[in-house]
Amino acid sequence: MIPFYKLERYEGNEALFELVMMSIVSSYVGEPLHIHAEGLRGTGKTTIMRAARGILPTIERIRGCIYNCDPTAPHCPHHKNLSAEEIAAIGAEVIPMPFLEISHSAKVGTVAGSIDLARLTDPTHPEAQLLPGLIPQAHRGIIFIDEINRLADTSPEITDILLDVMGNKPGHIQIEEAGLPVVEIPVNVSVWAASNPDEDPGPLEEIRRQLSDRFDMVCYMGRPDSLDVLSSMLEENSHFHRVRQAHKAEMAEVDEKKNDQYRNDIINWAAQYEKTDLPDFLRNFIARLYIKHNLESIRAIEAMQQGAVLHSVLKNRDKVMITDVTYMIPLVLKHRVDGDTLVRMINDVDSRGSKDSILSFKNKNKKDEENPDYFQQTARPLKDMHRGELVHTEKTLTPGDY
Repeated sequence: MIPFYKLERYEGNEALFELVMMSIVSSYVGEPLHIHAEGLRGTGKTTIMRAARGILPTIERIRGCIYNCDPTAPHCPHHKNLSAEEIAAIGAEVIPMPFLEISHSAKVGTVAGSIDLARLTDPTHPEAQLLPGLIPQAHRGIIFIDEINRLADTSPEITDILLDVMGNKPGHIQIEEAGLPVVEIPVNVSVWAASNPDEDPGPLEEIRRQLSDRFDMVCYMGRPDSLDVLSSMLEENSHFHRVRQAHKAEMAEVDEKKNDQYRNDIINWAAQYEKTDLPDFLRNFIARLYIKHNLESIRAIEAMQQGAVLHSVLKNRDKVMITDVTYMIPLVLKHRVDGDTLVRMINDVDSRGSKDSILSFKNKNKKDEENPDYFQQTARPLKDMHRGELVHTEKTLTPGDY
C-alpha cells in the first residue's frame, strides 16, 4: 500500500484528509469522531482511510489486555475493579492505536463478542469465557467499514450494534451468550466508513437514517481533474514503480520518518485540542443556526462544535474562528438536511458581514419577520438531488473569511 504521505492531494479529496486527521486527534484524547466518505468507485476513499493506519500514534494499555484498558482508567471486566497497586504489578505496554475492519461476512459474535472456544476446548483447564469482538478490541482506536450502505441493508443486527456504539461518546456494547452473565462495557472508538451512494442499495441516509445521523461528518469525494495529479497516481500504482521501490531498503526508513512526523503532529495537536475551547459567541452562533433553520438533530451542532475546534487546531491557530464553524456546515449537515436547506444556510451565512450576521437577530427587520419565507420550509428531498449538486454547492458557496 502507498504510504499516507505519498497519496495525491487534490481539490476533490482534501476534505477527507482533514477529516481523517481530525478523527485521529480526537480519538487520541478519548473523544470519538465518526466520519463517512461518500463518492464514486475508484476515487480513493478506502485507500486514504486504510493508509491512515500507518500514521496512527501509540497508546499505553495494561499489559496483555485485549480490551486495551488505559492503566489510569481501566474499564474491562478483568481490570476495572483492580487497585492501582494491582495494575502496577501487572505492568503496562505500548501498542499502536487499534485499527480494525468489519467485513460484510462478519457475524454478530465476531463484531460484539462470543464464547472463547480456545478456552472452552482447552484439554487441561476447560472454562467458559467471553472473547471480545472487533469493536471492544478497537477501544481507543478506529473501526473501519467499507460500503457501509450495503452493510446497513444486509446486516441489520450489526447495524443495531453500531447504533449503540455510536449513540453516545463514549458508546457502549453488550455481549450476551447463553449460560454466561451479560457483559456491558464502555467503548471509545471512532467509526470510519466509505460508500458509493450511486450504487445499490443507495445512499446510507435513505437506507438507515438513524445510522447516517450517527456519523458526525460526511464528505463527498470528487474526481481528480488535473493531468499532473492523474499522471502521478498512475506512476505510483504502476507495477514497475512498486517493484523498484520494494527493493530500496532506504525507502522504508524514509517512510517511517514521514510517519513519525505525522505522529508527532497528532500528539501536539491533541495537546492543543485539550486546551482549546469554543468561544461563547461561536457557541451562540451554532445554537442560532439550529433554531433558525429548524435542524432536527442535536448531534449536528455537537459535531459542528467539535469539528470547528479540531479544524482550528489542525490549522495551528491559537483560537477558533467563525470560518472554522462555517467550514463545518456542509460536512456536518450534508447527510442531515435536504439540499435546498443546506444551500440556504450557506448563502445566508456567506451573504452577511461580521456586523450584520446570524450571530445576532437584532438586525432582522420587521419586514423579515412578516415574510413567511424567512423560515421557509419548502425544499426538495435529498433523494431527488444529484450528488454533483451538493459537491458544486460546497465548492462554490463555502463561506469566505469574515
